[in-house]
Amino acid sequence: MNGVRFLGKHLAWLAALVLVAGCASAPEQVPQIQRISPEELERIMPKSVPNLSLDDIIQLSQAKVLAEEIIRKIKESQSQYALTPSQVLEMSKKGVDAKVLDYIQASHEQAIRDGFAEELNKREQTKLQEQQKLKREYQLRQPYYDPYWGYPYPYYGPRFRYQFGF
Repeated sequence: MNGVRFLGKHLAWLAALVLVAGCASAPEQVPQIQRISPEELERIMPKSVPNLSLDDIIQLSQAKVLAEEIIRKIKESQSQYALTPSQVLEMSKKGVDAKVLDYIQASHEQAIRDGFAEELNKREQTKLQEQQKLKREYQLRQPYYDPYWGYPYPYYGPRFRYQFGF
């Protein structure tokens, strides 16, 4: 008899633990971070727009034009360059000032940051609009309840149920 009671008690504890473990396990969630596909990355990245070509920059440098003047011409032409390290070395060997090369790299990095910031802002605005839409839908689904005017339906509380046998 003691063995049956002992086994029953432990089986009850085991069943309780299984139930608690089942309740405690969280469902698998979709990752919150949405990865950028290569196609999106290509769309986001700033495009090289060399209105002033690299050869023009080399020619201006070899003609002893000041670095500030070359930078101003790059800004005016709104040129963007995505230079590889070997291109930077080659241009440096051909006499392009380090200030010009630094400006080209800095403007390219700034364009990348601006593109990503714009994309993040666009995604955040989309999420905010979705949240507002869900909030409006939820509010429309909920009936309005004014606590000063009572329940919108007849209330049958415990006293009423006791008196009438509900």
